[in-house]
Amino acid sequence: MSIFSLFKKDAKTGHDSVIDSTELVGDSPAEADGPAEVSTSLSISPEWNLPKEQEYVLKFLSNDLQSLKPNQLSLSGIGIEKEASTGDWHVQAFLRSSLDRPITLGKAELLLLDADKKPVAAQEFDLSLLGSLPPQSDRPWIFKFDKENIKAEDPSALDWSLAFNVQSLVPHSLDLDESWEQALAPEQKAALENAVKSLPALKPREVNIVGFQSKFTENGDLAVSVFIRNGHTRHINLEQAPLEVLDANGKLVSKGSFKLEGFTVKANTTRPWTFIFPQKLILIENPDMSRWTARFAK
Repeated sequence: MSIFSLFKKDAKTGHDSVIDSTELVGDSPAEADGPAEVSTSLSISPEWNLPKEQEYVLKFLSNDLQSLKPNQLSLSGIGIEKEASTGDWHVQAFLRSSLDRPITLGKAELLLLDADKKPVAAQEFDLSLLGSLPPQSDRPWIFKFDKENIKAEDPSALDWSLAFNVQSLVPHSLDLDESWEQALAPEQKAALENAVKSLPALKPREVNIVGFQSKFTENGDLAVSVFIRNGHTRHINLEQAPLEVLDANGKLVSKGSFKLEGFTVKANTTRPWTFIFPQKLILIENPDMSRWTARFAK
């Protein structure tokens, strides 16, 4: 049985969400004379090999979708089926494009929103699996939200819409504190940006730290500079940072907790910061700092 058999002609219970294409693909389309509204048409991947009756249902639903303005992307919610054995939700929707050129999307976090636009589920999906979306077209898909990512019990009672979390599509970037912006030379900023780009990609909602510079001061304090990396699609505020530093041999060099005021790591960014461990917190003599690790202490 094809997954598209979940689509029913009379099953549209979801609303539509629309964004400007520049929020996802970044480039601004050239202005051109054209229609004020665009009607998209059904696009079936040649790899799907759908039975004619299923294609007929999808075409019926596609024809009933509202027009878009030029250069928009939309998610049009159709229905939700709860899988009894797992509690997962199968969300049926059309991915739509009113662009005048093909588009292929990558990974993105999608939000299932209630009537007040509050998320009841959030999960990352690889939208490249839908293939290249032709110009001014719509393509059906089933987005399976895992039970652990769902905050509601009954989808049938939900007044819902499916939406892009646009922040999840913004490339991960370096975010410098104003004091760092003023103190660093352009070549130093460029070096930090390149270092951030070279780090392994964060998992969704992962937060970690990576050390990149350490030195002992003249009075014996240990200054360590780290990247604080935020894989969330929302800002995080750090009020306290319990940290520990290990040397090349895995020995604990120092451990301490740092109070932070107004310290925000923006969504999907990396923020560098320097922490200074006083000499009295240095636990071993002559640590091997040729390689070292900084991590959040438990």
